[in-house]
Amino acid sequence: MTKAAEAFSPAGISSFFEICDMAADGTSITELERVGSRGGGFVHTKVEVSEAKRNKVEVLIDRQLAPQAETTRTVAERLLTQTDKKYAVTINHFVEIPIGAGFGSSAGGALGTALALSTALDLNLTYNQLGRIAHVAEVKCKTGLGTVGPIMLGGCIITVEPGAPGIGVIDRIPLRPDYVVVTGVFGFMPTKQVLSSADKRQRVSLCGRKTLDAILAEPTLENFLSSCWSFAEETGFATERVRQLVKLAKKAGAVNAAQNMIGEAVHAVALEENADDVAEAFKQVLPKEKVLKSKIDFQGARLVGTHERI
Repeated sequence: MTKAAEAFSPAGISSFFEICDMAADGTSITELERVGSRGGGFVHTKVEVSEAKRNKVEVLIDRQLAPQAETTRTVAERLLTQTDKKYAVTINHFVEIPIGAGFGSSAGGALGTALALSTALDLNLTYNQLGRIAHVAEVKCKTGLGTVGPIMLGGCIITVEPGAPGIGVIDRIPLRPDYVVVTGVFGFMPTKQVLSSADKRQRVSLCGRKTLDAILAEPTLENFLSSCWSFAEETGFATERVRQLVKLAKKAGAVNAAQNMIGEAVHAVALEENADDVAEAFKQVLPKEKVLKSKIDFQGARLVGTHERI
């Protein structure tokens, strides 16, 4: 018998972050559930499992084998230790966001896998328990630090204290429902490379703390995006092409815009009545397939279906 489950995860665009992997006394935090960040399209995941003589995990992205999807594989292998049986597991991510450009595809895939696979294996784990497994996989694989928690909640999130779901502290800026996110993508930036650079990590952490303080002093959407754009400039992530998109977004009527963390991409927030104008402005310098427009998801990652077949 083959059992299957499907999960949906919204994209998780990070606008700024602070790396938090050191204790107050300067020693490294070794418990990965407590490592994280402060800061703030979609991934649809389908999982199929069938009993086998030994565990086997196969990961696909849009039906193509994806041996590079180590975060997803780490989640699956961790969940398989929770059962005495052996399974052949096939995980297929259908990704409608650019990979490697700061849209949280690794976190979305990890969380979707945790939700769907635990259901298919009848593990009966809570939402936070699954979130912690996905979070630890991201930190371990250096594909992210704090995106899992926010995409579990949805909306405009501020991660106030780092850590996995149930450990970290997150808050949310209330938004009206008629805001639209318009993104423009030039290319990707390797998250693992940034997280492995001591100099970049130090600069990011200093600027990230400053940005968080500025946002909490005035927690509005306008100030959130403005502060995050300052973060992109001060950390050196901003490129001339990114600056051009931010200027175009503001001129076209966006509330404000900031850079995806981490990617050579921009996300602008606009009211529905102005969203098309912002998208058209981005298309002045980008091909149309590199410009995305989406409503904001306020529900977060969730299961969307299960079934069995003999």
